[in-house]
Formats: sequence, C-alpha cells, structure tokens
Amino acid sequence: MKNTEQDLLLDVRGLEPPEPLERVLDALAVLEPGQRIRMLIDRQPHPLYGILDNNNFQYQANTLPDYRYEILIWHRN
Repeated sequence: MKNTEQDLLLDVRGLEPPEPLERVLDALAVLEPGQRIRMLIDRQPHPLYGILDNNNFQYQANTLPDYRYEILIWHRN
C-alpha cells in the first residue's frame, strides 16, 4: 500500500509496553473513514491484531529493512 498525505504517523519505536498499545488505541478513536494510521514499532504488536479484528479495522504489517515494523491500519468497509 502506498503512503498518503492522509496517513496519521504514529512512531512508537523505543517505547515500553503498554504505551505503544495505549497510543494506537487513542489514535483509533479519532481515525476517520478514508484515513490510515501508519504505526512504526520495534516489535510485532500481537495483542493489537485481535483488537483490530474485533473492532472493524483492517491492517497490513510490513517488516522494514532495519527489522522494525510498519503497521498500516484503516477502517474495514
């Protein structure tokens, strides 16, 4: 997926749990249809995936060249 100007960048690299999860949940609460969250994180956020599945969101997880992760999150249609 291509990054767009509407993407909300959420860089939580270097933060200790549970702060990355708390920040993405706050961002999900204000995410508008057509927008995506581009989350940069040091580890796979496995607990987040179940939350997204259960709350009508889709996501795509990509491993970056530096072995960190980019998670794109958007509203399921």
